[in-house]
Amino acid sequence: MDCPKNSIGNFAIAVLLIEVVYLCLSSQFQTFQWPQPPTKDLEAAPQDDLEAALSKASMPNKTVIITVVNKAYVEGDDTSMLDLFLESFWIGEGTRKMADHLLVVAVDQTAYDRCIFRRLHCYKMVGEDGDMEGEKLYMSEDFIKMMWRRTLLLLHVLERGYNFIFTDTDVSWLRNPFPRLTTNLTADLQISTDEFRSRHRPEDNLINTGFYFIRSNNKTIALFQTWYAMKNNSIGKKEQDVLSDLMRKGIFRQLGLGVRFLHTLYFSGFCQDSKDFRAVTTVHANCCRSIRAKVADLKAVHRDWGRFKAATATNKTVTDVDAATFRWSVHAACVNSWNIPMNTVG
Repeated sequence: MDCPKNSIGNFAIAVLLIEVVYLCLSSQFQTFQWPQPPTKDLEAAPQDDLEAALSKASMPNKTVIITVVNKAYVEGDDTSMLDLFLESFWIGEGTRKMADHLLVVAVDQTAYDRCIFRRLHCYKMVGEDGDMEGEKLYMSEDFIKMMWRRTLLLLHVLERGYNFIFTDTDVSWLRNPFPRLTTNLTADLQISTDEFRSRHRPEDNLINTGFYFIRSNNKTIALFQTWYAMKNNSIGKKEQDVLSDLMRKGIFRQLGLGVRFLHTLYFSGFCQDSKDFRAVTTVHANCCRSIRAKVADLKAVHRDWGRFKAATATNKTVTDVDAATFRWSVHAACVNSWNIPMNTVG
């Protein structure tokens, strides 16, 4: 059947109009941009950079070891804090392979460049405050700011499904800590203490966020979210103090967290020395105010450890009497560090 000529003409005009409308709408959509999300406290660099760094450092079970450094921690008159930290992995028992799973988080360009030069697993953390170069004296405003920035980054790590040991760089690893950490999956958080006081009343223990092992799950993510949310309501407090407050208010019980407090016999520090060289696993230069003092006294720790290792090199069994002859050197530099004024950079 033949179609009328005017119908064909009308159809052609309709098609032409549709194409014109389509081209107009397409050009509008091409120039439209969705509004950008608000800037967060921490721009942890492109998300894929963090994931790439974590995956390279990770053990097969998605567990990593994380430390955070800035320029002051990678530079020194002769030996830096990072130098001593890495040295401990070399001189420790069963710790050399642990360094393969260490992720060094740098908060400034100098620290990142030094990390890359060392051929370590490195990640540069960038925040709205920019680089955090220079020493941050204990409890100074910049020190507190850097601790909160660290907490947020570690929340991001948990959200990605990674378990981790967080270790301050002023912690010497003298033995592989994993045999001393329980493998029981009900232990969500295993955290060091400045002073171990009680197994029966956990709230009495003075926790230290400079060394802990945490598993990634909904409970630990909720803990970090709650913890970080307290930042703006905790002026003048470091993040460790805020977590201690939350602990005393029952946050661990409320979230159903399994928490284990690490005894200073094994995970020791300058606040409370381990009394047994045969058991000590880590030594933390806590209760110390300046980097220079920490470096001086950690050097003494390494010398003490070397004496013990030399004495036991030929005699694998150390008697109680022999063990009692080994004592840590007095942490004199750290004791004196508390006389440094707040505005002094040491």
